Amino acid sequence: MNILQNHIAIHTWTLDTTPLADALRIAREAGYNAVELRHVDFMRGRKAGMSEDAMVTLVRDAHIKVAVIGTESGVLFAVGDDLQRLTGSLHYVCEKAVALGCEVIMVSPGTNAPGGMAVAAVNLKTCAEITAGYGLKLALEFNSRHPVINTLAAGMALVNAVDMKNCGLLLDTYHLHCSGGHGTSFKDVPVDRIITFQFSDAPPGPPSPGPTPVDRLPPGKGAAPFVEIFKTLMAMNYQGYMSYEAPNPAQWNRAPDVVAREGVELVRALLTQAEQSVTA
Repeated sequence: MNILQNHIAIHTWTLDTTPLADALRIAREAGYNAVELRHVDFMRGRKAGMSEDAMVTLVRDAHIKVAVIGTESGVLFAVGDDLQRLTGSLHYVCEKAVALGCEVIMVSPGTNAPGGMAVAAVNLKTCAEITAGYGLKLALEFNSRHPVINTLAAGMALVNAVDMKNCGLLLDTYHLHCSGGHGTSFKDVPVDRIITFQFSDAPPGPPSPGPTPVDRLPPGKGAAPFVEIFKTLMAMNYQGYMSYEAPNPAQWNRAPDVVAREGVELVRALLTQAEQSVTA
């Protein structure tokens, strides 16, 4: 059995309308090996009146590994007071990661601002230095909808500009597909620069309008070439986690336990197909 079969997580955005305590329980009962949390999960806990210790205890008591925590969006293009606030958010999630035994922080492009790639490179390095101070890795996600960091090449250019061992990429099957990539488009990326991975499927045809992709589908239900993608990961000997991130209002209207179970069963079947095609 390939190690990826035991490194499957679920992203809390996939179950966004489900309270965190229930989402954690559902993830464990559905057979996931881990979860990917977000800054907003902790902010919702605060809003509900939970203490910081209580939030950490809630996650610990769920008895499921935390593979990744996402920092607040927007830090890559922030300046001045906004940058100070958002790096403060990064320190906050790093503290949570250390408390929960999580090794990876992810950062998304957020919104673009004047300064473009030059500002993003400086801010990404600042973020990498902060996470390194906690002994953590930093994973940059490129977003096919973003005006600047919208391709694998753009994401890799920023990671190379930072040039720190703890800083690499988050690859996402949805964004790989929607940016024009294919099953082997990332094969030349050094595997130690692939910090973590997300998966969901993309509908056939052009992406839905708007900056936030909420048209994601369960794996194998759309146009992304999953078997080729997984074969490529296996050939590279990628051993990190894979998070099921599939925000979609249609999914949020379904029973969360059904959504979670469907995702893990489908991806395990696709991983098995990829394994069998490699050994055939």
